[in-house]
Amino acid sequence: MDGNIEYGREVLRLEAEAVRAQGDLIGASFSEAVERIVACSGDVVATGMGKSGLIAQKISATLASTGTRSFFLHPAEAVHGDLGRVTKDDLVLALSNSGAVEEIRRLIPSIKAIGATLVAITSQADSSLGRHCDCLLLLPAAPEACPVGLAPTTSTTTQLALGDALAMAVAKRRDFTREEYALYHPGGSLGRQLLRVSEVMSGKEKVPAARLGTITRQALIDAGGLGRRPGALPVIDTDGCIRGLLTDGDVRRQVLIDVAFIDKPLDEVMTRDPATARADDLAASAWRLMRERNFDELPVVDDEGHYIGLLDVQDLLKAGFEEADRG
Repeated sequence: MDGNIEYGREVLRLEAEAVRAQGDLIGASFSEAVERIVACSGDVVATGMGKSGLIAQKISATLASTGTRSFFLHPAEAVHGDLGRVTKDDLVLALSNSGAVEEIRRLIPSIKAIGATLVAITSQADSSLGRHCDCLLLLPAAPEACPVGLAPTTSTTTQLALGDALAMAVAKRRDFTREEYALYHPGGSLGRQLLRVSEVMSGKEKVPAARLGTITRQALIDAGGLGRRPGALPVIDTDGCIRGLLTDGDVRRQVLIDVAFIDKPLDEVMTRDPATARADDLAASAWRLMRERNFDELPVVDDEGHYIGLLDVQDLLKAGFEEADRG
């Protein structure tokens, strides 16, 4: 076998074994750390030096994105004044495989003096960090997956895995919801997948509906003409329930058949019983329906079928859904 392939697999094997060992170490102290974070009235301040610092940044970002206020504090900057960001209401999550790195060790007395809670992630329970923390999350004493046994590999992998476990357990404990996730992820594909129809549609005050029986000419005049956007006119009954939809396409087809359609009631030229969406539907689901059926507009109704707004393809494009995805 190719030596590179063989050694690459060995690295992954060592890291996988370390993560499994990390799972065996999760116990009462892990639950205590979760509860301390949930009860924290301030911020979770993640800190670490070097590679551990990079992992601390990722853990902090994961906590913040799942509903826990958190920021990263560089330990070298902290001892030169940035400790002023830490308050007695905060929880400091300190990462150090050895538990004895100088920059972290120098923070401990000040954190204690401030009165913040100190949670440690380290493989050395008898280190300075391990002895002086309020809650210890122990890493397995696994060898680094490095030819000389020094480069942080298994240690940072287990830190990351433990941090993910901690952040997800906190999110579960808080009953973190999809709606909250959408609130914290308004941009990119993640945010789009969690958008609701109500967040992108135009309400009925912007796209008013016409009543059944209205003469088409008058309905179009009232709606502002064919050049308006969106390119559809919802049609409702006397109870306000959606009964039809007159689109620009319907008008163009009627012109080719009989120009006299303009003086007929909407009932005779509209598309009856159109597909609809609910305000709390995912916008992504409405987008898929519109792609599948080649719709440009979709009336939005409440639970009783009353018209409340219109979802136009332009609304979805502005929200970041791609034209290229329309089949």
